Amino acid sequence: MPSYHSAYNDDTTSRQCGNMALLPIRTKLRGPAPPPVDTEQPDIIDESLDLFRANSLFRNFEIKGAADRVLIYLILFISDCLSKIAASRVPMSQNEAHKQLSTFAIDNVVMPGDASFPLNALYQAPANRNEADQLRQYLAQARQETALRLVEKIYIDGKPSKWWLAFTKRKFMGKSLS
Repeated sequence: MPSYHSAYNDDTTSRQCGNMALLPIRTKLRGPAPPPVDTEQPDIIDESLDLFRANSLFRNFEIKGAADRVLIYLILFISDCLSKIAASRVPMSQNEAHKQLSTFAIDNVVMPGDASFPLNALYQAPANRNEADQLRQYLAQARQETALRLVEKIYIDGKPSKWWLAFTKRKFMGKSLS
């Protein structure tokens, strides 16, 4: 059974930094991400949240394009977020989780080329400092929006969904961003 890939792999209009695509994101947060042409279509963050559970079961993932690299990055970030929520002894309230994950999203944004980035073998580092700054800002914006949408998705009736938290035990590709 093959893993699920990004629908944005065929998109040739998106700008690239290194070999990661700077895909449109539907967000109100400021950053370098371009706005989507059609706001009704799912963006890369919706796609990451939808494909997280299915793809987290795979240890191998064939990268078919620049959008898959963004998808992998966001899936690893979602996994780290779920681990943070599950790590608290007393279940976090939705507001607490929102605060924790918002802080986590902007703290220590690792990216290709950094010594602590776990997938440097699969990702190309940005070509210059300007490209690196733009990629770091894009990833920070994507992480913040992902954290916001994740909290909305997993908190049902003020408590985190145990079904979502069950995936903290699974590591996508056996890796973690933190």
